Amino acid sequence: MFKIGIDLGGTKTETIILDQFGHEVYRDRIMTNQERGYDFIVHRLAEAYSKAVTVINGSPHTFGIGTPGSVSGKTGLMKNSNTLCLNGKPFVKDLQNLINKTVAIENDANCFAIGGNVLRGLQNLSGEWGHTTIDPNGPLCYCGKKGCVETYISGTGISNRYFDLTGKRLPAIHILESSQESAMQVKELFFEQFGRALSNVINSIDPDVIILGGGLSNYMPLYDEGIERVKKYVFSDELITPILKNKTGDSAGVIGAAWIGI
Repeated sequence: MFKIGIDLGGTKTETIILDQFGHEVYRDRIMTNQERGYDFIVHRLAEAYSKAVTVINGSPHTFGIGTPGSVSGKTGLMKNSNTLCLNGKPFVKDLQNLINKTVAIENDANCFAIGGNVLRGLQNLSGEWGHTTIDPNGPLCYCGKKGCVETYISGTGISNRYFDLTGKRLPAIHILESSQESAMQVKELFFEQFGRALSNVINSIDPDVIILGGGLSNYMPLYDEGIERVKKYVFSDELITPILKNKTGDSAGVIGAAWIGI
């Protein structure tokens, strides 16, 4: 049986099809265009799913989707999504009605990390370390708090911090690789907050390993300078926690979405 997975991102939406052996047979990527609103996104996903079904000629398949945020156990509506138009919406119900297919849904970060059983927590908050505060006087986050990890060590956060200094927008990787003074200031802040943020995770749960994902995981200085900053803040006389680059690519979440399908 084929497995169809879709990873809904703030910028791009990716679709994958795996065969019965777990081998990739199809992958497609489109722009999410979240600025066009909730209804557009739901119909966009329905179209992506229908295209995938056509590719496999309607063969039996499962379907899973990874989304930012999660479904509220209290209301059944989406919550905590940085694609803000999803919040408070019956996303799963609306998509199922459009495609006439049961949808398995999981947080996108959980899809990236999936292996065995996912530990979601009582409120589907496990792993939401991006919304721990590392600077209460820092920039405003979409969640309503100030100084969240996500406002500093995400691609969007880096671009926003550069914009604050210069009034100009650049992709995060361009900023990190630039020797221009304002870019260097942003890079220094990025490394410092990376060290603080990951040391907080290590100090809290002391994990066996940390795997970095997303586009920033391709920035190789994270694995030397970044690790040195973690050493600076970790509550130990040594750092033995492996901090590793993923093996399945910076869009591995879509593979996890396919594996959770029903």
